[in-house]
Amino acid sequence: MDFLAEGVRRAWGLLIAGDSEVFGIALLTLKVAVVATVIACTVGLPLGYFLATRRFWGRRAALTVVNTALAFPTVVVGLLLYGMLSRRGPLGGLGWLYTWQAIVVGDVLLALPIAAALSAAAVQGVDPRVRRTAETLGAGPWRTAWTVAREARFALAAVITAAFGQVVAEVGAAMIVGGNIRGSTRTLTTAVALYTSQGDFGTALALGLVLVILALVINIALQVLQGRGNG
Repeated sequence: MDFLAEGVRRAWGLLIAGDSEVFGIALLTLKVAVVATVIACTVGLPLGYFLATRRFWGRRAALTVVNTALAFPTVVVGLLLYGMLSRRGPLGGLGWLYTWQAIVVGDVLLALPIAAALSAAAVQGVDPRVRRTAETLGAGPWRTAWTVAREARFALAAVITAAFGQVVAEVGAAMIVGGNIRGSTRTLTTAVALYTSQGDFGTALALGLVLVILALVINIALQVLQGRGNG
């Protein structure tokens, strides 16, 4: 218990003092998470709407693939992406291996199935009469999609939160394609793993607290949005 209490005291000391390394890692993590979440949801939400509302050959197989991808191991994603971005890989010319851009690509690949599968479920939960009514009143495809999205807005907000949570908490792919380079690709999760292995429990705990705070802020924002909608 003394060991844990000392770690907590040091963690708060680093946070209150505004330790440059701790906050630098936190800012990089936030940048990567926001960029990856925006890209994943920009592609995943329309894809989920399409899968939920369109009937086409192979739709069931597509939904199965998307749902299966939810449980895809992050280290396997990192390994495959490493092979793609390495010098001998097809994307080696980009020079992205061991950069924050590589981490973003890995995070997008992990968050995209979440955005697509959960948004499809959210849209399927909307009363079908909403879409039919919009189409009957002459709404075009985009206006109809917007109407359905408004009905499912709270569920879609939860989808975005889930995608962000996956991105910000991911460690396997980030470690493999990012390399955990200090001041360049070290994120909160990879830094926690590193400092814990080095015995620097205070710094690791400080970074862990930042992770918890980020998750708490996102969940509070979601609760506020849901509260306004129910009010």
